[in-house]
Amino acid sequence: MNDRVSEPLVLDGKDPRNLRGDPITADRYFSRDFMEKEWNHMWTRVWHIAAREKQLLEPGDFVVHDFMRESVIIVRQHDGSLKGFYNTCAHRGQRLIDGDGGMNSFTCPYHGWRWGIDGVLQDCPDRDDFHLGDPVGKVKLSEVRVGTWGSFVWYTMDPEAPELLDYLAPLPTYYKNFMLERSVRSLWVRVELNTNWKFFADNFNESYHTRTVHPQVPAVIDQDHFTSRYEMYPMGHAGIIQMGRPSLRDRVPEGQPHPFDAQLAVWDIDAAKYPDYAAKAVQGWLDLKAAKRRLWKEKGYLHYENLTDEELTESPFHFIFPNIAIGPSADNYLVLRWEPHPTDPEKCLFDLWSMVYPVDGLDVQVPRTGIHAFKVEEAPFEFRDYDGGRGVPELSDQVVFQDWGLTNGLQRGIRSRGYQDPYLSAQETRVRRFHEVLNDYLQGRPPGR
Repeated sequence: MNDRVSEPLVLDGKDPRNLRGDPITADRYFSRDFMEKEWNHMWTRVWHIAAREKQLLEPGDFVVHDFMRESVIIVRQHDGSLKGFYNTCAHRGQRLIDGDGGMNSFTCPYHGWRWGIDGVLQDCPDRDDFHLGDPVGKVKLSEVRVGTWGSFVWYTMDPEAPELLDYLAPLPTYYKNFMLERSVRSLWVRVELNTNWKFFADNFNESYHTRTVHPQVPAVIDQDHFTSRYEMYPMGHAGIIQMGRPSLRDRVPEGQPHPFDAQLAVWDIDAAKYPDYAAKAVQGWLDLKAAKRRLWKEKGYLHYENLTDEELTESPFHFIFPNIAIGPSADNYLVLRWEPHPTDPEKCLFDLWSMVYPVDGLDVQVPRTGIHAFKVEEAPFEFRDYDGGRGVPELSDQVVFQDWGLTNGLQRGIRSRGYQDPYLSAQETRVRRFHEVLNDYLQGRPPGR
């Protein structure tokens, strides 16, 4: 794989010399005071995903994103632009609207003030009864900043935050060859889990746990630390790029079908032609690149058009500070978002979005590390009762399902008087980096300001 660590925006994500060494204290996982500091100094200063652009196609289409104590409306304007507003009436603070939909205006259910989709007051009762003058056309809803990238709509509550593409850098450059706007959200599920939101920031900043928790993964993605590339970026984001081939040290038991064989077969490669396992893993991986390069148009994988050889097969996974993970690969990918519970620091809300690219003749697709197929069509939103995994049985083959199963034990263990500052491996460097960037926010020095 190409080495990008020399690029200006990239730090070696495996080198602990890039850390200060801030301790990771236990209280940050359960303290209400710490939760309050996060709200005041961090959550109100970062960029959040509000929706997919596909949800906001026509003028008046809107979505509402509720986050902790705040609520934001994002609405498509008549000129095609997007605007965002705090979901509170500028008259007396009543919540304006719940849910998503399409309207020409928003009417406050308390006193009937009607707001245009541009946030300007259109009408209200008794316009002649205001000592400061008629408020119509003068009073406006309070705005938030809105941006788009990766087929998603983002917003920030911070007027001084970097521009979205600067905040996300260098990810927009990394994924410039991917036609993310063509992808379909084939699964859209939210669950509530009994753990602090930072469990997932920690979890998705390392793959050291994969061999233990996700034993199905090394058969199709080489997650060995000595073959992977680890990166960290200025705004607190981080990433890992792994080879889309089987690990050479984690082997499927003799007699069991190898999942890599199925991938090769899709591209007309006979897995039986390789003399041994190592040849299939290494030469098969190279043959897969060549076959995808040669056959993509013939097989209907039109979203491959601009992809490099690395992008055709490898498995990137990027953490976007503080609570998003995305890993666009050539065929399908997950977008993961975990948000704090509004009032309980020992709970969080987890969103799982399975993204697939339409391919002619394929009505369903199976994720690279999964078993169950998903229809290639936009899925409705589902809030599911996790219930120890019993509420989402069809997701039991998902990698994140296995992560969810760790949450109760982690949250209990972190409260123990026996908890110690983590003794981290080099491949877990990104975990401590996440907490150091969080500390920077809490101490009033967010990156990019």
